[in-house]
Amino acid sequence: MTELRVPDPDDRSDLGAFVGRVVRLDQTSVVRLRTTGAGRVTVWASTPFDVLATRTVPGSLEPGDVTTFATALLSALSVDRAETVDPGIGGLWQGLLPPEEGWAVVDTVPAAELEGLTERGLVLAREHAGPLGPPTSLLDQTVLTVSGSAGPPVRIPLRCLFALSGMGFVGAGEAGEIVRVSATSSWMRLDARYGAVVRRRVTALPLLT
Repeated sequence: MTELRVPDPDDRSDLGAFVGRVVRLDQTSVVRLRTTGAGRVTVWASTPFDVLATRTVPGSLEPGDVTTFATALLSALSVDRAETVDPGIGGLWQGLLPPEEGWAVVDTVPAAELEGLTERGLVLAREHAGPLGPPTSLLDQTVLTVSGSAGPPVRIPLRCLFALSGMGFVGAGEAGEIVRVSATSSWMRLDARYGAVVRRRVTALPLLT
């Protein structure tokens, strides 16, 4: 039996909200839970935007690396409502996870700026959507380039902003809200108030300026 223990009810509520958003975006999504550091569990989820979403909460997991269906984890968190639940085991995790170390903060971006870019991107997506949704070429376009004191600029594609918005990670209307942009040599990460999205770094021409 797998065991996920999250002692604090507020942390359990936050985790349940995270998994609930994953299920709303894709009911077939799988999540991967991993023990990270002392007394913490990180949950990774695939999204329809080909961007990973992640959230870390204080707790423990046995065994230390579990893949399960998002619907099963949501059911365990919302029905059992216990300090220790069985997240289940199921599904197949596709792709790699980013490294735990080697990240450098590049810069911070006002959340309001990202929300504006997301709204403009949604307009374009609706204009160019086909039977399968927006074209990949549109989702892969760079909408923002962030530069720091060291390393090459980080180019953020539209799909990352759609994932950030779709997961509800940015506090709507919060004054002074910022999003932290971090990177390794091959990954980028956007950390907002309620979670983070992560994707391999890509090079593309700017779309929205």
